[in-house]
Amino acid sequence: MELMGQITADRPLLVLAVKEEAQYLDTRLPVLLTGMGKVNAATALATVLGRGPLPSGIVNLGTAGALRPGLSGTHLVGTVIQHDLDGELLATLTGELYGAPLTLPDAAGGPTLATGDAFISDEAARARLAERAALVDMEGYALATAAHRAGVPIRLVKHVSDEAGEGAARSWRESVADCARSLADWAARHIPHHS
Repeated sequence: MELMGQITADRPLLVLAVKEEAQYLDTRLPVLLTGMGKVNAATALATVLGRGPLPSGIVNLGTAGALRPGLSGTHLVGTVIQHDLDGELLATLTGELYGAPLTLPDAAGGPTLATGDAFISDEAARARLAERAALVDMEGYALATAAHRAGVPIRLVKHVSDEAGEGAARSWRESVADCARSLADWAARHIPHHS
């Protein structure tokens, strides 16, 4: 976890998993690098939100795998699900619902993002997830949950880095710099106090 800059109540906090995704950002806004995966993402964001002050909002900028053919570019996520938690089984065991889908009000109609700790790089996993979502990442659901519990609005902005199938790891490494440029361009156009 690394926090660059100071969180203030009048500015949003930019949250990314790794420095490779943040390399072209204008750093006049505070930037939190969480590390990859749900645990790193949730604990890093909860830690900084718990310390206060709370930012005006949170923008998670990151890469995502495309689960469906022809999906490319930058997307504002409408709904995020957790694909590696068996919520239905847990509900039958406990009567409690864990891991329900989260709808992000500022992006109604945007694609569904599936979050899980597995880097999706095989066709069977991709096909299974494509039935429920258009994009896949490793942090979005955890960040949305932490932000929601703290009462801070969040936007999940994902740039397609690979097709979440065979060769996805190589594709991510080869495309992350271009993805980082696209995410920085999106941030410059859409985030207040980001000039």
